[in-house]
Amino acid sequence: MEKSKRNPVYMSVGLPAKKNQSLMTVKNLTSSSADLYIYGEIVDNTDWKWDEYDVMPDDVLKALNQVEGLDELNIYINSPGGSVFAGLAIYNMLSRNKAKKKVYIDGVAASIASVIALAGDEIYIPSNAFMMIHNPWTWAIGNAKDLRKIADDLDQIAKGAMAVYLENLVEGVEESTIQAMLDNETWLNAEEASKYFNVTVIEAKEYAASANDYLKHYQKTPKSLLEPKSMPDQKEPLIDKIKLQNELDLLSL
Repeated sequence: MEKSKRNPVYMSVGLPAKKNQSLMTVKNLTSSSADLYIYGEIVDNTDWKWDEYDVMPDDVLKALNQVEGLDELNIYINSPGGSVFAGLAIYNMLSRNKAKKKVYIDGVAASIASVIALAGDEIYIPSNAFMMIHNPWTWAIGNAKDLRKIADDLDQIAKGAMAVYLENLVEGVEESTIQAMLDNETWLNAEEASKYFNVTVIEAKEYAASANDYLKHYQKTPKSLLEPKSMPDQKEPLIDKIKLQNELDLLSL
């Protein structure tokens, strides 16, 4: 989340941490396709970040500029969510890209990251991964008039995320059903997610959920996401592999 003098709107809770780096990364770039990883919290554009894993709209824009004109993008998401405005901006940027977009939910797409995941033309979720949806929130101070306005603003902001969910519903699912889920912080495993959204369940993969400490601040986080995991036959979590690859890429510049 972004540290700001204004009242930002979030779909999740953040933690202060480190200076500005980025694990937003493009890999396996060929003449026709590329892999794009969104691993970390979704934050507003700023000159610094709470944590090196944070992903800003500017990070996504730079990555998309690298892959402009490709036929296919494979987008891997493992994120606990973050800023609504940043997430909607990222969703819109990905949606505008003309490549065929295949999204893979690695571990978790929670909060506004669940919206970003729906930018895919095809969306795949391993049988042991999760989506989570809930209403946006913020913190506020002020008099009764101020607080009523903020509540009204939150209702309007929520419509942006709802519009994306409605575009990706399984036939027969009603808006009232999704609204009830948003009102109650609903965690969906892959099979459950496929009952409501146009996602395809695939074979289970072992991924460490992104930002475990961050996920602890949700009310109903599945315990399986709070237990640190490493990839099979590997000593380092996948996100550490991505970090190392980024460092090697910088050395090659």
